[in-house]
Amino acid sequence: MSDKLILALDQGTTSSRSILFNHAGQIVSSAQKEFEQIYPKPGWVEHDPFDIWNTQVETAKTVIRQHPEAEIAAIGITNQRETTVIWDRETGKPVYNAIVWQDRRTAKYCNKLKEKGWSEKIQDKTGLVIDSYFSATKIRWILKNVEGAMEKAKAGKLAFGNIDSWLIWNLTNGRQHVTDVTNASRTMIFNIKTLSWDEELLDLFGIPREILPEVKSSSEIYGYAPNDLFGSEIPIAGVAGDQQAATFGQMCVEVGSVKNTYGTGCFMICNTGSEPVKSKNNMVTTIAWQIGGETVYALEGSIFVGGAIVQWLRDEMGLISSSSEVEQLAGRVPDNGGVYLVPALTGLGAPHWDQYARGTIIGLTRGSNAGHIARAALESIAFQTCDVLKAMEADLGSAITELRVDGGAVADNLLMQFQADVLGAPVYRPVVMETTALGAAYLAGLATGYWKNIGEIKNQWSVDRCFTRKMEPEKVEKLLKGWRKALSRSMNWAEDE
Repeated sequence: MSDKLILALDQGTTSSRSILFNHAGQIVSSAQKEFEQIYPKPGWVEHDPFDIWNTQVETAKTVIRQHPEAEIAAIGITNQRETTVIWDRETGKPVYNAIVWQDRRTAKYCNKLKEKGWSEKIQDKTGLVIDSYFSATKIRWILKNVEGAMEKAKAGKLAFGNIDSWLIWNLTNGRQHVTDVTNASRTMIFNIKTLSWDEELLDLFGIPREILPEVKSSSEIYGYAPNDLFGSEIPIAGVAGDQQAATFGQMCVEVGSVKNTYGTGCFMICNTGSEPVKSKNNMVTTIAWQIGGETVYALEGSIFVGGAIVQWLRDEMGLISSSSEVEQLAGRVPDNGGVYLVPALTGLGAPHWDQYARGTIIGLTRGSNAGHIARAALESIAFQTCDVLKAMEADLGSAITELRVDGGAVADNLLMQFQADVLGAPVYRPVVMETTALGAAYLAGLATGYWKNIGEIKNQWSVDRCFTRKMEPEKVEKLLKGWRKALSRSMNWAEDE
């Protein structure tokens, strides 16, 4: 097996990526392609499902072409979670665009559910808070707003899936309609204790069971990609939502181990072991993975806008021409100059869960410049991460002693140093930063015998750099006080919309 490669399909919010890994867990080849973000109305975010499929296949074919002599042992899939697709089983065509996890169109409906007293029951069953972030209200919206969709759904003619299901359906030419427990646990209709779709919640949201995928573990053979797609028949053998995959890729396999991914959003996950831990501090309880019949649970804090704020500086504000320039721009000033940026562009996630918060830049003076705004943008990512970590510590009843980090933004040394400063805990950046794809590769490799066990792959995790606090605690507290003040100004802004 050691001379074969694993293909990881990493389907993200703004791009699709394919990576080939070798037996040592090293990147052999990678390809990435961005696709269009669709904003029909303020607060609405959509993707064309065929854009997702086409860019994913294109990147996969690219990396396979680069190594024509290599045999692909298995395919692992990791994906943007919660993003919702409903398609026609006969034609394979979506009945509506994919509604992205960032989309806020169902916020008012979520508020009504809270007012009717559903919060406690939904949290008990699913581990989640009621929010338009999760899939259930997106499914409901499509079925209610697309003409004829509900009737077709009840007749078993439509299929729902998060992006993993959509990719597997297409990879297998419509033969497999499946998902894994991690993606199912993000829908708000999956009972994480019984590990099954919940009838009471399906009734609540008006979702016919006929459209739902079969739920599988995170590491098993789900089906095969045919010869005519990649040149040989390849087993699809690992699936996990992006944050769970990154947690596995970081080898956070011990109870209490924590990672944070700095991507479009930021997502912190703490392994809590074989029992779900109910949060009292606005974290969500989720499934980390299921391997060989053993289910591992986690606490998660989701930050909606992390690295996306840098894209906003690039695409909407024109302050930089590429995301990599933000560190240099922020480095032109010694500090934020009293400027704070709250990146609530699609509301606030954990631990605040304010659907009506909106982005704010505050503290501007005549001397404020682009460097201060860039620095405030980077600092906002670290501040939000600190908020989540403190809430998670409160749930755990103990301090988190280290943070493993990954995602595109962790290449930014200024951000990582500032993160260590505000947390007061060491921040470890691994050698292989593509841990989301690596996690999917590991899950696929375990299912096919490419790797013998977790112990074998655990030895592959290695540190590129450790960041430790350099800033005085008094200065840190002053900065956090300013952040909390700025945060309060951004909340409930759009309540009257």
